[in-house]
Amino acid sequence: MSVDSALAAPAELAGTLTGPLTPVHPEDLVPGWWRSAVIYQVYPRSFRDLNGDGIGDLAGITAELPKLADLDIDAVWLSPFYRSPQRDAGYDVSDYCDVDPLFGTLADFNAMMAEATRLGLRMIVDLVPNHCSDQHVAFQAALAASAGSPERDHFIFRDGLGTFGEEPPNNWQSHFGGPAWSRITEPDGTPGQWYLHLFDTSQPDFNWDNDAVHEEFERVLRFWLDRGVAGFRVDVAHALVKAPGLPEWGGRADGNSCDGYPGHDAPMFGQPALHNIYRRWRQILSEYGPDRILCAEANVDPLPRLADWVRPDEMHQAFNFPYLHAGLDVHRMRGIITESLTALDSVGAPSTWVLSNHDVVRHATRFGYDGHAPRDGDGIGSFDPQPDEVLGRSRAAAASMFMLGLPGGAYLYQGEELGLPDGINIPDNQRQDPTFARTGGERLGRDGCRVPLPWRTAEPHAGFGDGAAPWLPQPESFAGLARDAQAASPASHLNLYRRMLAERRALGLGRGSLAWAEAWCTDTCLAYVNGTTLVLLNAGRESVELPAGRVLIRSGQREAGDGLESAELPDSGHRLSPGEAVWLEINLEDAES
Repeated sequence: MSVDSALAAPAELAGTLTGPLTPVHPEDLVPGWWRSAVIYQVYPRSFRDLNGDGIGDLAGITAELPKLADLDIDAVWLSPFYRSPQRDAGYDVSDYCDVDPLFGTLADFNAMMAEATRLGLRMIVDLVPNHCSDQHVAFQAALAASAGSPERDHFIFRDGLGTFGEEPPNNWQSHFGGPAWSRITEPDGTPGQWYLHLFDTSQPDFNWDNDAVHEEFERVLRFWLDRGVAGFRVDVAHALVKAPGLPEWGGRADGNSCDGYPGHDAPMFGQPALHNIYRRWRQILSEYGPDRILCAEANVDPLPRLADWVRPDEMHQAFNFPYLHAGLDVHRMRGIITESLTALDSVGAPSTWVLSNHDVVRHATRFGYDGHAPRDGDGIGSFDPQPDEVLGRSRAAAASMFMLGLPGGAYLYQGEELGLPDGINIPDNQRQDPTFARTGGERLGRDGCRVPLPWRTAEPHAGFGDGAAPWLPQPESFAGLARDAQAASPASHLNLYRRMLAERRALGLGRGSLAWAEAWCTDTCLAYVNGTTLVLLNAGRESVELPAGRVLIRSGQREAGDGLESAELPDSGHRLSPGEAVWLEINLEDAES
């Protein structure tokens, strides 16, 4: 009996060698490449520097795309490469329809697209519709215009409070620290209105109550769709529309729930009018065929609200942030996976799974702690408690194996296939995340997860580029973890990823089903069955007996020396070591006979 059959069978018939099964999710038979896709995030400035200026570029991406195709991924998500003053690493866009000279030209973009097509890779690009750069021509026009003008109505300008308008219009706070409002000087030199920026002062929020803003972004969508992109990852997709009247908010700046302030009440996030915007965008993408997609970076709380973003006529995917933040807490992981699949199945959408991205401490570093762990987005400095890098890579491999067995789509962040840690020893004068400056160094920011990649051990800067020093310093360990060295080592993190991704595709796990294997779900272990594959994670401190079945792949190479050699497992054969995961082929028919 398959797990899909078990979904329709009485619970007492769902017993196997793994014990009883609790079905959650059936096999996915709905068309759509993205429903099971593995999508690899490229952060351009840190991927590969081909022109020698110390910053990655589009030509460098094009040169290394074959290495990504060799991983057996489906698509690449490209973080911002648009014209920008780079106050927030390109998320402050000054021209949405051109390439920043830092990264190359439109011709370079076209060459990259051609190479991706040759390799069978789709290309998804970041779209930043909540805010732009203060250098954008529209915002400069707003500054030059008067209060109440059509130019100012492209943004959220308000008169200040107090006798002379000296106080911000409300108490909203920036994600990067400090107030979410800045006051301008009017063209006549007098103190003037305030404008809203949920992020840096250089990133004014658009006014999505203005039809002209809708029209402009529809033009931007078509510009890139005409150039062949497969879709868009929409930055802070939950923030575009603000509640009428901009009411006060005493909760967290990021809108997550806290005592007395449930996230669904945050007036700057998750407003109902957002959904009509994405319905219109979905219509535009449909004009280009059925395979163009929208993925929401929508941090919505509580999790079941995520289904509102992926209804059949809206987004195709939404990031699953609760899963990213679950750590290795098996009870929390189980609850999030069950809740995610149940909620998204109710609207016919796939879930997505992710462990790292450009905004959080890499999971190879997060999992290197016992007890203390960094708060995502705050970074780790040399004076903080330090992670155990070998332990972190070992647990990261297990967590990745567990994630890649789940049905749905999966996102990988560049370098995680190498088991890269965060950069920790970054001098203050080299930090570039605006969070660091806006909090006076209290929060280090996200630079640590954005350190340039190592490609070749023996080359300058570990092969990132042979010219100027990288824009952020690489840890000493990066040279030993470079892609060429790992490619040559069967026991490496890279080759484990290759095997996992190849096996995932061969087994059809992304399209598969999920049922909890109750006998192996304990306070320290978590196990599920996907088709005829049992996935088991041991997050505890003691080894556990393996279920009966044929081992397909296990994460348990112990790294030693330079991190690339395989050491002997403390528990081999039929036991699963602490911090290890395994995929087993099981025979459900034998178990139920």
